Amino acid sequence: MTFEHRNHGTCSQAVRFEIEGTTVKNVEFFGGCNGNLKGIASLVDGMDIDEVIQRTKGIRCGYKDTSCPDQLAQALEAAKAKLEK
Repeated sequence: MTFEHRNHGTCSQAVRFEIEGTTVKNVEFFGGCNGNLKGIASLVDGMDIDEVIQRTKGIRCGYKDTSCPDQLAQALEAAKAKLEK
């Protein structure tokens, strides 16, 4: 299933991804630091959703209270909640 999340407090505007079972696939950020976000997307591709959340939740970007990885974690938590209903 494909999900899209509008990011808040980051340079990237949104993130789109798929979840197959409990596996995260095809992560794509829109806007932001292109190379870094492609790297994050590649690293989490094929990982378990809970593992990605654990590794990325709470990461801060400079003085900001959030980051693109943190926004991904929040998006995954929201998607997981929808899937569990």
